[in-house]
Order: sequence, then C-alpha cells, then structure tokens
Amino acid sequence: MIKKIGPEPYKIKMVEPLKQTTKSERKKLIAKAGYNIFNLCSEDIYIDLLTDSGTSAMSQFQWAALMQGDETYAGSRSFFRLKETVTSITGYPYVLPTHQGRGAENILTKMLIKPGTFIPGNMHFDSTRAHLQLKGGFPLDLVVDQGLKPEADHPFKGNINLGKLENVLKEHGRKKVPFVLMTVTCNSNGGQPVSMENIRSAAGLCRRYQVPLFFDAARFAENCYFIKEREPGYKERELIDITREMFSYGDGCMMSSKKDGLVNIGGFMAFKDDSLYQQACQLSIVYEGFPTYGGMAGRDLEALSVGLQEVLDVSYLRFRIEQVAYLADRLQEEGVPIVKPPGGHAVYIDGKKFAPHIPQSQFPAQVLVVELYIEAGIRAIELGTSAFTEKDPDTGELIYPELDLVRLAIPRRVYTNTHIDVVAESILDIYRNRDQLRGLKIVYEAQVLRHFTCRFEFME
Repeated sequence: MIKKIGPEPYKIKMVEPLKQTTKSERKKLIAKAGYNIFNLCSEDIYIDLLTDSGTSAMSQFQWAALMQGDETYAGSRSFFRLKETVTSITGYPYVLPTHQGRGAENILTKMLIKPGTFIPGNMHFDSTRAHLQLKGGFPLDLVVDQGLKPEADHPFKGNINLGKLENVLKEHGRKKVPFVLMTVTCNSNGGQPVSMENIRSAAGLCRRYQVPLFFDAARFAENCYFIKEREPGYKERELIDITREMFSYGDGCMMSSKKDGLVNIGGFMAFKDDSLYQQACQLSIVYEGFPTYGGMAGRDLEALSVGLQEVLDVSYLRFRIEQVAYLADRLQEEGVPIVKPPGGHAVYIDGKKFAPHIPQSQFPAQVLVVELYIEAGIRAIELGTSAFTEKDPDTGELIYPELDLVRLAIPRRVYTNTHIDVVAESILDIYRNRDQLRGLKIVYEAQVLRHFTCRFEFME
C-alpha cells in the first residue's frame, strides 16, 4: 500500500514557467542530441530529474542573505560567517571554500594521492573516481554485499564492508593508503545511508592503521535523518547532535554544497588538522582562489551559510524523504524493479531488470532514460554501463559495473506532488510496453567520464 505523503512544509512564492513539447518534437530533439540527455537544452525539458545538484529552490532567507555578500578578495566577512556555520555543524575548525565539490576533490587528491596508491571507500561516485584515477590512484569500492543487490531491503546499504576495509589497510598500510573516503549518503547504489555504527567502526580501523578518514558529505543531512529514523538509539536525538557525532569520527570532509547546502553553486573542505588545511590553502590559491573565497562569490557564501542551517530542519527532511519514497511506492506497486529501500535524494530503477531482453552491452538503463524523455519530456540519468564501465589495463576487456541504474533525482523544494505523479505514470506507461524497447550503441566517447558527452544510436 502506498504511504500517504504529508503536505509541503513551505508555500510557493515565485514560479518558473515550464515548456511542454510534443512527442514528435522530442523524438527529433533527442536524436539531434545523440540520444544523450546532457546534450538537451533545459527549455526543452518538462520535469528535470537529471540531478539534485545545484537545482534546489532557495528560501526567502537565502535570497535575503545574498544582499549581505561581501565581495572583498581577502578576508571577506561572508567567509567568516560560513566558517562559523561549518565548524558549528562539523566540529572541524579549518574551512576552505571551493567553487563546487569537484574543486574540493581536485585539491584533496592532489594533496594526498601518489601514483600506485589505493583509496578505499564504500562506493566512489563518477567525478571522485575520475579524480582518483587521474592522480594515479586506484579507487576501491568496498560497499557491503547488500549494497549491490537492488532487491535487498536493508536499512543501511551504503555501509562499508569492514572486513574488506581491514584487509586493504592490513595489506597496503599507511604508505599505500593515503585516506579512506566515506560517501554519505552513497550515491552510486541508490542514495543509500551509512549507519553510525558502521562509521564508528570504520573510524576505529582507520585509527588503528593510522590512515585518515574523510567524508564526502554532499548529502550529510539526509544520511543523518536516516540514522535518526532507522538506527536504534537515535530516535530521540536532535538531528544536529547526530550530525556532530558523525563528523567527529572523521579527520575532515569535502562537500558539494549544491546538494544539502541548498544552493546553486559552491563547495568546501574542512579539516581537524591545521597542516592539511595549510596544504589545501596553497593549492586553492592556484586552482580555486584566495582561501577566504575559494572560487565563490561572497553572496553565495552567505546563501550557503543559511542553507546549511535550513537543511537540518526535521520538517523539511521528513517531507523530502517522504516525497522520494512516494515515487518509489508508486513504481513498486506496479512491479517496476527499483533499488530498495529508496534513498534520500532519488529513486533508482534497475535497468537490467526493467528491460531484461536488452544485454548490458546495449545500455538498457540509457534506453529507459531516452524513452522517458520521448514519452513525457522528463530527464533522468543513467548511472551504470555508460557511466562506470572500465577497461582491464592488461587485456583491454570491458568490465561492466554490477549495477545498471536509472536515477530519478528529485531537486529540493522544487516539484509538487502532482509532478511526482506525472513521473510515476510516465514510467509505468513505458514499463507496460517494455518489450518494445531497443538497445543502443555508442558512436562517440571521450576517454574520461564518457557519459557526459558520448553519443548513441539505436541498434538496427
């Protein structure tokens, strides 16, 4: 039975018109785009579920904060306001803004990774993986077994496999493992949360082997909400206290603020250790900007300071998680194979099971992405064969990822529940006629992060 969803904890103050195209128009548009949704113009999208990154609607308090932005090159008061907010939430005293999460990834990997080193994590996302590999590192995905089984109904499928982590730390040691990265929530397998117990145990292993533990904290608030709802002993705890405990187990974090920062641009790094911060500052000046603005405008630093506080409001998070769960329930009721339980920011459809007649080499998840746009003007994203296939360095053989998913990422405070119903009904229409879907082939691809720019054609 579909759980009734509560009302939005906000009212609409400004609207943006949406353009509705015809099906015949969309067929031409997606063909011109090489059947890659990244190549579409936003005005040709009706409901955009490409990403929850940088797509949030800001509050009246954030818009007001923009007007307080101090655009001073060095020593901006807007930076110190952000620093105070980040330190209050994380406990980390050293804060460095970056233009977005990738800026933070670039600096951290340049600082710590040497060729031939290994970087364990629960599951590294696409841009993180690319930064690790470009610096000569080997990313290791050590998520628990349940995390790779879409049908497994486990409350914390983002957990890292502690046995595998200890084996890596024991085998390679501090010289070969520069840090461990815990992604909260875990984007690559469905926005799945990591339990506090798992974080605490992983931190204990890292301390034993003297390896730093960092968080990819893009969705830290959603992860902490799941801990409050699902983990014994946390139901009555205040969300800010849960958040502070989680960060206390790490040595620092990097964050794309475009997610749980509720802003359209920005990121930051934060550290316990002053020496790591000083190294990061030197690289920031080269790649991002002076350490008190780090590639961000003062107005955006102000908006982020407010967003990081608003995201910890339980009423906001409850609605956020319930809206995602509502979409999942509607799809599950009709038998659509999804990653269970639904995560915090998106519903993930299992492409291989949605269209089992299409081999993984013909991108079944990407096929669904294309058909969803043609059917209803809805943009989703494939996170599977196109995004994560790698080549064996010795044989050149393609290594397909275990999961081939379609992510329906829900922007924060943007779409109404009626929009969510339109998404559900459109997917169900495709599912009822899924036997008619045809595979795709790649006709152009880049060497790095190919899914952003590659072009496809339908198989004959």
